[in-house]
Amino acid sequence: MTGAHADAVLAIYQAGIEEGNATFETCAPDWAAFSAARLSGHRFVATTQGRVTGWVAASAVSGRCVYAGVIEHSVYVDPAARGCGIGRRLLGTLITSTEATGIWTIQSGIFPENTASLALHHAAGFRFIGTRERIGQHYGRWRDVILIERRSSIV
Repeated sequence: MTGAHADAVLAIYQAGIEEGNATFETCAPDWAAFSAARLSGHRFVATTQGRVTGWVAASAVSGRCVYAGVIEHSVYVDPAARGCGIGRRLLGTLITSTEATGIWTIQSGIFPENTASLALHHAAGFRFIGTRERIGQHYGRWRDVILIERRSSIV
C-alpha cells in the first residue's frame, strides 16, 4: 500500500464506515493521518484488473518493548468485490508478513453485528477472546466490541 493507492483505500474505508458496523470512526481521515497510524511494512492492497478492491493494515498496540510482537489490524473489502476471497487473501498476506518479522499476535475488535468479518477471521485462525460490553458510543448508541486474536504458531 502506497500513496498511489490513497484515494481507493480511503474510499473503501469510507464505504465501510458508512455501512455502520466496521468501526467507531465516522469519517475516513486524510492520507497523511491514515498512513502515519499504520505500520509501513504491514499494509497491503488487493487489486482486481488494476483496481484496488481491498486493503489490510496494522498498527502497533503499544510503544512498550514487551508488546513489540503484538499488533492490531483492520481489513476492508470494496462492497462490490465481497465474497470473492479478497479478505482471506489479505489476511493471509498480513499473517505471512508479520510472522516474517517476529510478530506473534495479531488482534482486533469487531462489532458483533459484523458477522461476515467474524466468520472471515475465524476461518483465518483468529480466536474469540471476549466481549467488551458498551465500550463506546457510536452515533449515540452504546456498542459492544468482540476482541479476537491470532497467535503465531511459528514465532
